[in-house]
Amino acid sequence: MNDARWMAAALALASRGRGRTAPNPNVGCVLVKDDRIVGRGWTQPGGRPHAEAEALAEAGVAARGATAHVTLEPCAHASPRGPACATSLIEAGIARAVIAVADPDGRTNGKGIEALRAAGIEVTTGVAEAGARRAMAGFLMRQAQARPYVTLKLATSLDGCIALANGEGRWITGPEARAHAHLERARHEAILVGRGTLEVDSPRLDVRLPGLEDHAPRRILLSSRTAEGWTTIATPEDIATLDGVDHLLVEGGARAAAAFLRADLADRLLLYRAPILLGGKPGLADLGLASLDAAHGRWRLTDTRMLGSDRLEVYERART
Repeated sequence: MNDARWMAAALALASRGRGRTAPNPNVGCVLVKDDRIVGRGWTQPGGRPHAEAEALAEAGVAARGATAHVTLEPCAHASPRGPACATSLIEAGIARAVIAVADPDGRTNGKGIEALRAAGIEVTTGVAEAGARRAMAGFLMRQAQARPYVTLKLATSLDGCIALANGEGRWITGPEARAHAHLERARHEAILVGRGTLEVDSPRLDVRLPGLEDHAPRRILLSSRTAEGWTTIATPEDIATLDGVDHLLVEGGARAAAAFLRADLADRLLLYRAPILLGGKPGLADLGLASLDAAHGRWRLTDTRMLGSDRLEVYERART
C-alpha cells in the first residue's frame, strides 16, 4: 500500500483551499484505483462543494472499488448545501477509506467512520496525521478553542530590527521573501496590524502575486479607535469574535506582535531574516517575561529555507 504517498497528494490539494473555506475545513481527497488516481478534489471557496464531492464527480463510475484518501473524516451530516460525504462515498461503492484526522465537529466526530465501517468499507485512520493537523490548523483551532489559528510574521535584520532608527523600513527583505509573504497572505482569511503600522505605513495588505490578486485577506486593526475600511478589535483576545476567520496573520508592529505573544495567542512564527545590520527599531516590544527560563521551551522549529539572500524560519508554539 502507498497510503502515505496518496495522503501526501491529498494534503497538497487541501492546501489549495486554505484561507478560503471557513468556517468549513480545507480538506483534500484523492480516489485511487489500481495504483492510479481516478478522482481528486479539495474544498471549494466558501466551503462547498466538499473535497469528497469534487473527487467523486471527477471519478464517476471509476470510484467503485477505489480507495479514498481524505485528510479529514468525511462528514456524517447532510445540509441544505449538500449531502453527507460519508453517505456519498458509500453510495459510490468505494472499497476502502484512509483518513488522516477524525473530525472534532460534534455533528460528525466519529459518526462518519462508523457509517463507513457499517457499510463494509475498510477504514484506516491516522495516516499523516501531523501533516493534516498542520494543513487544517485553522479549522481545528476554531473547534478546540473557538478562535482563529494565529501566524505572526516578523521580517527583521540580523540584529532583530524592523527599521532604521529614523523609521525607514522598506524594504528589509528581498523580492523572494516578499513574494513568499504575499503567498502567506493569500492563505489567511484575515490580516492584522497595529495602530502604529497603520499611521506610518498606510498598508494595503493586498496580495500582489499574479493570479492571486482576488485572495486579499480581510483587514483587521488592533486599536482602541476605529478606522474607516478596517475591522477593529481592542485586544488580542477579541480575535474570537471574528466571524469567518480561521487563519489570522499578524503582520505589522512591534507592539501588536508583543501583545499577541504576551497573550500567548501566537501559534506559528514566520521569521524572515535579512543579512543586514541596522541598529535601529527592534521587532518586538516588551514581552513581560520575568526571567530567561520563561522564554525557553516555547517554540519548535518546523521549517527553514533560503529565499534569495534571506532566511525563512518557521516555528510552531510548543503546547502540551
